[in-house]
Amino acid sequence: MQGAQLRTGKYCRGSSTQPRRSLAALCPAWKSLQTLGTSAELAISSRTILTPAINCLNYYRQADDTGHIKPGQTDSGIASFPEMNHHSSIISYVAPKGINTTVYFIFFKTLLMPLIGLAEEMTSTQVWPEQGWALLQLLLVASVSHAEEPVCRQRGDPENPLLSKDGDIILGGMFSFHTSWKDRKDTYTHKPLPLQCTSLNFRDLQFAQAMLFAIEEINNSTDLLPGVTLGYKIFNTCGNVARSVGLTLALANGNEIVSVPSKASCTRPAHVQAIMGETSSSPTIAIATVIGPFYVPVISHFATCACLSDKTKYPSFLRTIPSDYYQSRALAHLVKYFGWTWVGAIRTNNDYGNNGMATFTETAQRLGICLEYSVSFFRTDPSDKIREIIRTIKASTSKVIVAFLSHKEMDVLIHEFSYHNLSGYQWVGSESWIFDSQTAKMDIHHILDGAIGLSIPKAHVTGLREFILDVKSLNSSNNELECTGDEDLNGVKNSFTDMSLMPIFNNVYKGVYAVAHALHNTVSCNKTCSNNVHSIRKKNFSKKKEGDEVYFNENGDPAAKYEIINWQPRENGIVEFVTVGLYDTSLAAEKQLNLQNKSLIWARNSKQVPVSVCSEKCPPGKRKVLQKGRPVCCYDCIRCAEGEISNITDSATCVRCLPEFWSNERRDTCIKKEAVFLSYEEIMGALLTAASLFGTCMTASVILIFFKYRKTSIVRANNSELSFLLLFSLILCFLCSLTFIGKPSDWSCMLRHTAFGITFVLCISCLLGKTMVVLMAFRATLPGSNVKKWFGHAQQRLCVLGFTLIQVIICIIWLTTSPPFPSKNFKEFKDKIILECALGSAVGYWAVIGYIGILAMLCFIFAFLARKLPDNFNEAKFITFSMLIFCAVWITFIPAYVSSPGKFSVAVEIFAILASSFGLLICIFIPKCYIILMKPEKNTKKNMMGKKSLHLF
Repeated sequence: MQGAQLRTGKYCRGSSTQPRRSLAALCPAWKSLQTLGTSAELAISSRTILTPAINCLNYYRQADDTGHIKPGQTDSGIASFPEMNHHSSIISYVAPKGINTTVYFIFFKTLLMPLIGLAEEMTSTQVWPEQGWALLQLLLVASVSHAEEPVCRQRGDPENPLLSKDGDIILGGMFSFHTSWKDRKDTYTHKPLPLQCTSLNFRDLQFAQAMLFAIEEINNSTDLLPGVTLGYKIFNTCGNVARSVGLTLALANGNEIVSVPSKASCTRPAHVQAIMGETSSSPTIAIATVIGPFYVPVISHFATCACLSDKTKYPSFLRTIPSDYYQSRALAHLVKYFGWTWVGAIRTNNDYGNNGMATFTETAQRLGICLEYSVSFFRTDPSDKIREIIRTIKASTSKVIVAFLSHKEMDVLIHEFSYHNLSGYQWVGSESWIFDSQTAKMDIHHILDGAIGLSIPKAHVTGLREFILDVKSLNSSNNELECTGDEDLNGVKNSFTDMSLMPIFNNVYKGVYAVAHALHNTVSCNKTCSNNVHSIRKKNFSKKKEGDEVYFNENGDPAAKYEIINWQPRENGIVEFVTVGLYDTSLAAEKQLNLQNKSLIWARNSKQVPVSVCSEKCPPGKRKVLQKGRPVCCYDCIRCAEGEISNITDSATCVRCLPEFWSNERRDTCIKKEAVFLSYEEIMGALLTAASLFGTCMTASVILIFFKYRKTSIVRANNSELSFLLLFSLILCFLCSLTFIGKPSDWSCMLRHTAFGITFVLCISCLLGKTMVVLMAFRATLPGSNVKKWFGHAQQRLCVLGFTLIQVIICIIWLTTSPPFPSKNFKEFKDKIILECALGSAVGYWAVIGYIGILAMLCFIFAFLARKLPDNFNEAKFITFSMLIFCAVWITFIPAYVSSPGKFSVAVEIFAILASSFGLLICIFIPKCYIILMKPEKNTKKNMMGKKSLHLF
């Protein structure tokens, strides 16, 4: 055997020819090690005890039943480790049968070798810690156990059921007959003592009796499992997870020690065919985890944790109570229904409370509900933890507490809450305590009055109440309880005689019947039947005596349906559980929560729904602004900005009104903006209209005067035909201003600019013709001049017509390409709409204005050149003065027009038209009218041809 030798002669009393004996008899060193291993002080040398013991261990593993060491044992488990040759003669090691030698070497090197090295380095006066020797002995004993006769042996002390009965098929039951246990701290230097359970729990005793009642009915039935008797073994878990695991193995294996041949597998069918229980989620999770790989069905009546629906982790778990997946969401929707957005939360610190509260929190956040605090508690926690919870509640501002607690935790908390007078809070409860009458009886200070929550729908099992109260039925089973079965419960009122938990009894009852139906189908079918779990789930339902259907979906869960319970105190101090609604997940989402029209009682017997919000609701016209560093339910209400509204309560945003609308004063409605334009009804429009009509009338009067005195010299001078045309154009100028007043329309927008442009060009063309007549007349008087021939009346008419025609062509091009149109201006005023005429083409508009300006400049130049001609009445002087006024008006018009908002820009344009028109009328025609009417003696040809200037005044 290469790399491995066995030296036995020096340390062992055996030889290769001796039959194999026990290890203690074979190796005195091992016996010494067993004797000294637990001593508090041990001086040891590696070459006196430890090394011989391990060498003998190697020999013991390699030798066969006759004591011989077979050659070639390397393949069967002897491994050579050169690293171990540096101290002693331990150079070979035999791995236990069935264990990989490499893995075992790692175990040996990492755990045993450091202890061996430590032993060799210590002197005879050094001391090993007690824990070190205990660990070494534990490891050595574990390794030696593989060499003894292979048997299936239960580890630990055997567990005996509290209630049991033999039968052809055994059902297991696991219930918490006690609610707590004495806390202890194990040092693991000694074997832990059995768990000491405390606080008798009558509820689970009732659950166990419901199981017995169902089994007795099935055994007495001729239709279900005929000829087959159901037995049971019911254990007490005390609600402890570790104990639940041990009892699960006890149910699966039994307490017997079964010897088997060395080559046979140490396995056999499960001792029970199904396990009923447990009541709480955490022990149930442990049970389902342990028993799941063996596909032994576990059917719980009260374990609601949503995590148990995961079939990859708990393949054999089923339950007759809905999952907290639905209950947590139902509680969140219930809280939202009453408008509570700021709540506190207390949960049991186990799988039931933690998972249920996590789902509630997730759903609550989606519904806009915030948790001010969320604290956990377990019934074995110290009193300091309870006082900390009370301080948290008192320091909070929320008035609603969501309690995802089991009745065990609530029973503990209610005493402290009563002592600290923690009243006035609205409680929302889960199904574990909300319909528990014992919890209500313990609430002597009415802390929980007005509580609301979800409960399992009411149910009734015929005969179950009588069976539970008749404790003589316990005599028919192996009873390890403290009761004898001879007790008389007549007149006794306590939690054991209380039947308020009948819905949960019904769950136990239905679970037993579901198993019985599955077993019945399995017994009745051929060998192709599937295992119990699949048989139960494959049928999807089974009918019990009452006619109800037990349905399991693909996750092993029943349909979720809850009653909404309200705690309503009565005059005698008793709390009545009043059903005020229903939550049914089989209905459409909007119909799942249905509250009946019944008067609810709230905290402190109030009939008014309590308010629990972090911030008061924002009324319409305001929006929510989150407070920095606080939950989304805490916010300030800010008024909507101008032009924005919010027409709902607690609006997160304000909505901007459409362009034609504006917000009202309260910011909750959009109202139509006021349309603003220059109208005839307003004062400014009326004044401008009056000025326009006055100018028109004034011009018409001048026309009448001129027509009456048309044969006089002053009228005939400078071409009376142009004078009448000029007066007519002035009338058009005065009237075109009226097109700027009133609501803009398609026709008015096109007319106002084109009429203005054409009439002013006609007017200035006439003035231009007059100045040209004056100049030409003077030139015609010079010797040899023939200018008069080229600028007669026909030429003057053509001149006016030509200049005006050019403007007409410009306007036609403008109107055909991009004409002015009515538009709504939303920019000038936020709360008003300015109705105006858009230019369409700015080029067209400025071409019209520019052409007027060019003619005005030419007219001014010609008039300026003719201002000093020798005639007594030189009209060029008055034309020059009128054109100065005209140019001044329109030059100042441009900045005034650009800077004036809305209808005021229109007023500026009308004012410019009227001012320039009045300037032309007054400067040119009023002096002539004065001569005609006031100084008729000067209205002669002789006076007109005088060399001196005419003095009017």
